[in-house]
Amino acid sequence: GALGIMNRALRIAFFSLIFDTAYSAYHVIVGLWSASWWLFTVGVYYAILSVVRFAVLRSRKENGFVADLAGVMLMLLSVPLVGTVILALVQDRGNQLHEIWMIAMAAFAFAKISVATVNLVKARRGASTRMIALRNISFADACVSIFTLQRSMLVSFGEMTAERIRLMNALTGLAVCLVVFLLGLALKRRKRELL
Repeated sequence: GALGIMNRALRIAFFSLIFDTAYSAYHVIVGLWSASWWLFTVGVYYAILSVVRFAVLRSRKENGFVADLAGVMLMLLSVPLVGTVILALVQDRGNQLHEIWMIAMAAFAFAKISVATVNLVKARRGASTRMIALRNISFADACVSIFTLQRSMLVSFGEMTAERIRLMNALTGLAVCLVVFLLGLALKRRKRELL
């Protein structure tokens, strides 16, 4: 029943937490080693997202605190994300990767965004605050994965000029920042509904 679905969703969120922590550490280490501010800041983004996801998973209360914490953190994360997009446009075009790695990365990113989208749609008004917060966090996670994938694909496969690559990255990056901010705002509104 509903309890089984919630337990399954919490298990998935727990495994996502482990994966995101490892993914974050990889980006921070490689970013520092290769002096890529883009990789480093993406790693920090995932680290903060992991902390928020952990706090939501640890919360046992169905009150406004969970929605408030996750909402504020997502809204705050959208601000440095704008800076990251600008920094990436100025200093870093993206990483050119091998075709097989790009295909694997694309499959993973599209699976992530598909699952996150389905789960976000399923999060109806009757769903628990924790489930809605976890689903919003997962969607924010997936959006940044798609942006990271696009940056690498345009450099690895594209025949586009550097100017067009910058324009595409700017538009997608700012759209991702807006989506992350709106996911946080939705959770803040959810908190007000619970009061």
